[in-house]
Amino acid sequence: MQQYSVHTQTAPGVVSTNKVLRNTYWLLGMTLAFSALVAYVAMSLKLPPPGILITLVGFYGLLFLTHKTANSGAGILSVFALTGFMGYTLGPIISLYLGAGLGDVVALALAGTATVFFALSAYVLISGKDMSFLGGMLQAGFWVLLLMIVASFFVKAQAFHLVLSGLFIMFSSAVILYQTSDIIQGGERNYIRATVTLFVSIYNIFVSLLNILGIMNDD
Repeated sequence: MQQYSVHTQTAPGVVSTNKVLRNTYWLLGMTLAFSALVAYVAMSLKLPPPGILITLVGFYGLLFLTHKTANSGAGILSVFALTGFMGYTLGPIISLYLGAGLGDVVALALAGTATVFFALSAYVLISGKDMSFLGGMLQAGFWVLLLMIVASFFVKAQAFHLVLSGLFIMFSSAVILYQTSDIIQGGERNYIRATVTLFVSIYNIFVSLLNILGIMNDD
């Protein structure tokens, strides 16, 4: 009787976790495709970079909107607005690399980003390990990166930007581990918030790889 009672209590939790995980990856795939489409359109139309101010206001404004609407149907629209805007910011960046004859760098950055994401996700999903211990380190890492981003406006040394990009990759990789674990451990129950977290991490890894590979190519 005790064994039966345990199964009847845990089964709904397993079903709920699988649903959140499935919806998260479905929405993540859709937003990645949409973001890529917007980036392609921005490249085709040769749209100018939005600038640092518009980028920051647009990103954090849409991020705030997404979190405010995450528990409603409007949250889906907010996610696509955010990821579409981020795709637009990528368009001019990729155009610069392609214009410099660095199409191979873009392809390598895409492949590297996909490899990192799938490897980290698979590790957590297969092992089932609880990555909640990363929470404190992620909070500390966020503030370190924020200070380094501010410093990057004044420090032009390539070595500094290489280190910053490397730290971004490490930080974003840890976020992927933490967020995926949070879903399968039952902590995250909102697939919209989970999607945004994973999308931003993938975006940061891709841009950081572009920066590292570009510097290594002296461009």
